[in-house]
Amino acid sequence: MPSLEHACESGGGKLSAPRLRSDTPERAGLDAEELRQLVQQVRDLTVGERPWAAGTVVVAGRGPVIAVEEAAGWAVRYASYDPGSDRGVELPPDARVPMTVDTPFDLASLTKLFTSVAAVQQIERGTLGIDARVGAYLPDFRAAAEHGITVRELLTHTSGLRPELPLYDLADDAERLAMLRAEPPLGVPGTYTYSDLNLLLLQHVLERVTGRTFDVLVHDGITRPLGMTATCFGPCPGAAATEYQKRPWAKADRGMLRGVVHDENAWALGGVAGHAGLFSTGRDLAVFCRALLAGGAYGPARILGPDFVELLMTPPGLGFALDQPWFMGELAGRGAAGHTGFTGTSLVLDQATDTFLVLLANTVHPRRRLPDSRPRAAAGTRVARAVRGT
Repeated sequence: MPSLEHACESGGGKLSAPRLRSDTPERAGLDAEELRQLVQQVRDLTVGERPWAAGTVVVAGRGPVIAVEEAAGWAVRYASYDPGSDRGVELPPDARVPMTVDTPFDLASLTKLFTSVAAVQQIERGTLGIDARVGAYLPDFRAAAEHGITVRELLTHTSGLRPELPLYDLADDAERLAMLRAEPPLGVPGTYTYSDLNLLLLQHVLERVTGRTFDVLVHDGITRPLGMTATCFGPCPGAAATEYQKRPWAKADRGMLRGVVHDENAWALGGVAGHAGLFSTGRDLAVFCRALLAGGAYGPARILGPDFVELLMTPPGLGFALDQPWFMGELAGRGAAGHTGFTGTSLVLDQATDTFLVLLANTVHPRRRLPDSRPRAAAGTRVARAVRGT
């Protein structure tokens, strides 16, 4: 089972690339009225008996300037979910926990972006080949080896692996590992099928080639050098609550979740996984975006060389989704990159305009529902228009 020992640390040192600072929209080169409307839209998402999300945090900016950093609603609003009335069972007002800009969120699939960066770091160092076969590193993963799955196919979701496996139903880690090792691709290799299994296999590849556990790789290679002190794998007791997990709508009976990973497979794997498990804040994710927009550097740290950041963002993207209007809105079109997470998280960084948008929400609190990314797209459109309006 992966190590969970790493606490977040602070860093320091002489600046070599601009750090983020909070300032006015005008100083960021953004239209203040468009950003005012962005904030109002995001606040409205938390209002009513059946809001889009119990709570939200939005962070947006351009260059090294954070022009918007706002929180709305509740980090914890519900005690449970009542399937009879199809409503959350609300906590008394004095027992609810307000959302703040410092509230950590379960990032869900935004974790995949960190896995992708960790993989490209190894490609840059020459310890991993982007077109190498997974079997060269994991010969014991016999199905992947027999079918010639490559590292690039894992990063681009073109391996043919199914979206997920019920690892949460197995009794122990040995059974889960055996299932992963035996899982063959069902789809046609080279065609796109989004799959958590791709990033789970990539986690094992990275652990094999480095001799370190995945949480250590992320901490030492990304979050510590960037000073992302609020970003780490759980448990994270102060995080926004997610779901009241109960069968049949969930895959396990775990009750109301707060500070432990929502994804059932990541939970079964000990909370550290290549596809889910990280917790973070809006400001920390803005740092992550800023480092990539600056060619891999932030403050005194460099996590990737510019050519390898470009490799991440070259179509179709390595782990990052590129130019997807369904969650980026009008930011999409000229090389915007980002991702969404099942719990309600998302981020977008736009190289063409040097802007970033982080929208975090606990949309699965008190229970999961059909995904609706229209508010994310609307937020992206506001940021795009804020650029054009200056």
